[in-house]
Amino acid sequence: MLVDSHCHLDFPDFAEDIPGVIARAEAAGVTRMLTISTRVAKAEAYRAIAEAHPQVWYTVGTHPHGAAEEPDVSAETLAGLTQHPRCVGIGEAGLDYHYEEAAPQAVQERVFRAHVTAARATGLPLVIHSRDADAHMEAVLSDEVRRGPFKAILHCFSSGARLARVGVELGLYLSFSGIVTFRRSHELREIALAVPQDRMLVETDAPFLAPEPHRGRRCEPAHTADTARSLAKTLDLPFETLAAQTTENFYRLFDKAAALEGRTA
Repeated sequence: MLVDSHCHLDFPDFAEDIPGVIARAEAAGVTRMLTISTRVAKAEAYRAIAEAHPQVWYTVGTHPHGAAEEPDVSAETLAGLTQHPRCVGIGEAGLDYHYEEAAPQAVQERVFRAHVTAARATGLPLVIHSRDADAHMEAVLSDEVRRGPFKAILHCFSSGARLARVGVELGLYLSFSGIVTFRRSHELREIALAVPQDRMLVETDAPFLAPEPHRGRRCEPAHTADTARSLAKTLDLPFETLAAQTTENFYRLFDKAAALEGRTA
């Protein structure tokens, strides 16, 4: 069993094919999927997908690319939206300084901190997006952990070794996507080797970042298996061991999902 800990089933790429996407995932051994929010305003769409498909959980939050659209989203609003039984996390939220046209850094940080507050208040894990913002992300996370503990995961990890180390030290999990399978991702594979295996998850970020041998095509949750095989090879583990470990890690972190499925987190 594998879990795709991060995908976007609400995106137009999947609009006409969600049952097929889920069926192909299950055929590949990916039996659970977490569809991730990018806008609080779309919370009903995520909920509807999860209600229609028992294999799917969902989160609620504002992606940093949407921070200027939802600059005043409050921790209270986020917490209220998590009351649905299939909403198991907060986010994705964070800092992304890759694009010049992105929301101002101060706005991104304010929105991100509201999500941290919501994660702390609800006890649900925060799904963190971080791109080209390592130093600022480290500073914000360190400051927020000092304010009080919260659960979180650095998703689609592609940052530097220092942020990986600091994240682990602060109690966070890291998730690896298809990027870890790319031929030039030597540094990322070295980072993966240093991450404790009980803090590691796998994901697709579908429809983006299809792993080898699907690179260049639409990514979908079934491809979690390809990423897991590649990561298992990097770590010199049997595929079944890596699959079992990352699934256990998912349910430990997303313990609301574990409880609702009657699993021991």
